[in-house]
Amino acid sequence: MNIPSEFDPIRPFTPEELPAVYDRLLADPQFQQVITSLFPGVSLEDLGKKMKSCKTNLEFQKAFCYPVLQDLIHKASFGCSMDASSVNINHRYTFVSNHRDIVLDSALLDKLLLDVGFSTTCEIAIGDNLLTIPWVKDLVRINKSFTVERALHAVEMYKASKRMSEYMHFVISEKNENVWIAQREGRSKDSTDNTQAAILKMMVMGGEGSIIDRLAALHIVPLTISYEYDPCDYLKAREFQLKRDVPFWKKTPGDDIESMSVGIKGFKGHIQYHCAPCINDWLRKLNASTPKNQLFDSIAKYIDTQIHYNYRLYPGNYVALDMLQGNKEHDDMYSPKQRSIFEQYINGQLAKIDIENKDEKFLRECLLNQYANPVKNYYNARDAESSRLKSLMSKLTFKF
Repeated sequence: MNIPSEFDPIRPFTPEELPAVYDRLLADPQFQQVITSLFPGVSLEDLGKKMKSCKTNLEFQKAFCYPVLQDLIHKASFGCSMDASSVNINHRYTFVSNHRDIVLDSALLDKLLLDVGFSTTCEIAIGDNLLTIPWVKDLVRINKSFTVERALHAVEMYKASKRMSEYMHFVISEKNENVWIAQREGRSKDSTDNTQAAILKMMVMGGEGSIIDRLAALHIVPLTISYEYDPCDYLKAREFQLKRDVPFWKKTPGDDIESMSVGIKGFKGHIQYHCAPCINDWLRKLNASTPKNQLFDSIAKYIDTQIHYNYRLYPGNYVALDMLQGNKEHDDMYSPKQRSIFEQYINGQLAKIDIENKDEKFLRECLLNQYANPVKNYYNARDAESSRLKSLMSKLTFKF
């Protein structure tokens, strides 16, 4: 396929580029350590031969990424499933999801798309702040990732955003691939998942026609990712206190590496992915003359409602809400044993936080909010969806 050269700085590697990248990776000592630890008992030579037999990115994903993820699910979770009943596996979509884990959100989506019958995986939007290590950058580009350029000046940022938007449209319309992008820049630290209108504004910088036409061309599917336990919850709570107490505190590349490692290795309980219907039918009913900012806000709110409404709530989510509120309003959603297990879990995560002037009351509240907020969001989404359906019913005209 002829890919415009303007996309070269951000796109994944093409099949023709893979052999040279394989050689570069296999010569890197850090990558050698990682790959041999993931496939114990297999020599580096045999791994190299297997790698070089993969002629496409998808073949590499099936040969290397899929079995690693399968093993990870077995060791670090109670299982991982996906409800894709609202989408057509023969179509291509832009999956817009909430964001919990730096690595696994998109990696597990790739595996699950194959499991439910898609013939391909998806191209993944990943921030360049996570690509400071050369072999990691090579690996993710093999794994069909494209780069989100950040920390640029205004003019450069505009150009970068436009190029990324045009590339996403190219992926859907020309490459016939899926796309994954988070609903906001960075992970939600308190599990309040709100779509940034800026993401939608970026999407319409490419394509043709009206705002609605351009978004419809991307076939957006709101995707809900639900982890029963977030291994990084204590790191997020720690970050809240550091931001509160330390002037101008900012994460370092080392913090991101720690989050990646903890997120991958830590226990996650049950994992559920849920696809809402593609929003195109809903988009087409909007008034195209609506002021732009109001239109973007309406679309973002609709995506939020779909993501929140489809969140899989676990007993711990209800326990967290009751613990925060100091009552047992939701005790019909969990047993005494489940409450005890969750309370012990929170205490264990709190004990992992090692910082100066540790504010245990504040940190506990941060941890509990991460699990309680999805319940609050679900209730709000349920009410919004109920109001929307009532409004639709009231507008129906019956003719006899």
